Amino acid sequence: MRGRGARSGGSGGRDSGGVTRVRTRRAGAALAGAAVVAAALLVVPWGEGDGDGAEGRALELPPPGAGLDYQIGGAYDPPPGVGVVVRDRGDAPAPGVYNVCYVNAFQAQPGAEDEWDPDLLLRDAAGEVVYDEDWGEAVLDLRTADKRRRIAAVVGRWIDGCAERGYQAVEPDNLDTYTRFPRLLTAAQARSYAALLAEHAHGRGLAVAQKNTAELAGDRARTGLDFAVAEECGEYDECAAYAGAFDDRVLVVEYTPGGLAAACGEWADRLRIVRRDRAVSPEGAADYVRETC
Repeated sequence: MRGRGARSGGSGGRDSGGVTRVRTRRAGAALAGAAVVAAALLVVPWGEGDGDGAEGRALELPPPGAGLDYQIGGAYDPPPGVGVVVRDRGDAPAPGVYNVCYVNAFQAQPGAEDEWDPDLLLRDAAGEVVYDEDWGEAVLDLRTADKRRRIAAVVGRWIDGCAERGYQAVEPDNLDTYTRFPRLLTAAQARSYAALLAEHAHGRGLAVAQKNTAELAGDRARTGLDFAVAEECGEYDECAAYAGAFDDRVLVVEYTPGGLAAACGEWADRLRIVRRDRAVSPEGAADYVRETC
């Protein structure tokens, strides 16, 4: 994700690990092509179900017109007018609103390397574990179908927990990890793994968000992702790529006044938009910021 403290290229959340991070969005590449492809995609209208989960419930998408709050740094009562809340998987969903469950799906939490089979951690030519140095997170190895399946099985159990707690959707973070390690990981590997997560989540009746990575927005027919969570698309002029690919089913999180102004100026009547502080702090914290259009 681009959450959890300033960072180029992606973002994340607390994910039950006690570390809140917000990553600063880098300017995307190949967005023009993504926007063109997106126009041809068949998408499910916002707010309508698009399938049945294993528990017999239709998939629910974020409701149109509902206010957004991004609470991955700690849960608090949603402000008035909020109908969509994103929270870390370690927190309970908010009563009476549409809840999205954040999970760190492409990297290990800081210090959690021992919780993974050693061969599922990405290693360089010298056999050393590859880290996302900005956050001290070991990168997961998606380079073979077997490893993707095994990693998806672990994250799938987290997704099961989201479903059991009553969430309506899941946000698998760090889809864009491959862009930070292009000599080791590829977009095709990320897409294949994301499709495994989407299939599992759909089987539990959960919708699935694409987190950032505008370069892959046009591939949503292959990944099976249902809507987008886009950090700083106003700041970096990427909102159109997500809006086109996901038929305006986009939750926008900005971290600067300029980013909020840009997003609201063009997209206030189409996308759900909120500005948060970079630490995505709970209400009442000294650095808490929350603004909307």
